[in-house]
Amino acid sequence: MPRDLYGRDRPDRFLRNLTAFLDGYRWLVEHGRARTSLPAAAPVSAQPVWRTMVVAGRVAECADVVSLRLTPAAGSLPRWQPGAHLRVELPSGLIRHYSLCGDPRDRESYTIAVRRLSGAGSAEVHSSVDVGSALRVLGPRNGFAFAAEPALLFIAGGIGITPLLPMVTEAAALGLDWRLVYRGRSADTMPFADQVRAVDPARVELLAGPGHNAADLVRRAPQGAAVYCCGPRSMIDEVRSCFAGALHFERFTPAPIADGEPFTVSARGKEFAIPSDRSILDVLLDADRSLPYSCRQGFCGTCRQRVLRGTADHRDRQLTDAERASGDVLICVSRAAEGERLVLDL
Repeated sequence: MPRDLYGRDRPDRFLRNLTAFLDGYRWLVEHGRARTSLPAAAPVSAQPVWRTMVVAGRVAECADVVSLRLTPAAGSLPRWQPGAHLRVELPSGLIRHYSLCGDPRDRESYTIAVRRLSGAGSAEVHSSVDVGSALRVLGPRNGFAFAAEPALLFIAGGIGITPLLPMVTEAAALGLDWRLVYRGRSADTMPFADQVRAVDPARVELLAGPGHNAADLVRRAPQGAAVYCCGPRSMIDEVRSCFAGALHFERFTPAPIADGEPFTVSARGKEFAIPSDRSILDVLLDADRSLPYSCRQGFCGTCRQRVLRGTADHRDRQLTDAERASGDVLICVSRAAEGERLVLDL
């Protein structure tokens, strides 16, 4: 009997197993040539999973903002990163998106905040959604990711504090060089003011009332800082015009339409003129307020419709090339060339 690799008078176990593996592999290769190949497995498409949650707490954060603490009807919750939002289906069926503003490490609840505005969604939250209400949610999903750069300036306007609050908390926990400038119309319209001040009073500046332009705000930035900005469109546009560094921002309202051309939409037997400065959704909502929509920025997919005839100018961040080729279109942002006529299957 040949000695093994260690000089023992017995077969070497490693070489024996290796030989058996190679013999088996050789058999599979030789016999596999004569067999027809197996059909490829059908690709598995991940379907979005809606989760039922219950309002476990409701707090009036300021004059026109309420926060809702949501707990799952069953199971634990996935972790999320600062900047993430939830897609929320309200009891009426309306779907809206709200930034998460709680602790990303909390696996037992999510917190969102809603300002009372003129829209039906915020009005429903303030008037009808209370402790014990059941809501369906999808997510979290992050379109405003926090990169945790070493030096940071956060600029918040009003309800724009909601996605920035977890970022500020994370920056403090990581020991980064950060500042927060939080601007509001008045002190009683600024939710979570006490909470952000408590993170580090020396790094938080609250500015209530008019008279603070974007250039003044940007000057608070540490040397070489990245800027994270969320708030009214006008504030974001001002910051973009005067800051040339790394800028991350999130809008709560649609961006103005750039290089739009007038065209026509046909739906439900009627013709609608779409001017250069309005979206298809805006025009159709004038005729039917029940049309589904949410983000109005081309990323959630709620307003998806089908084009039967005509060529759309797709400006969304949601649809795949295959979905666009099949005729799908997001009417909150997508348009058509001047003089084009789109026929929608509404």
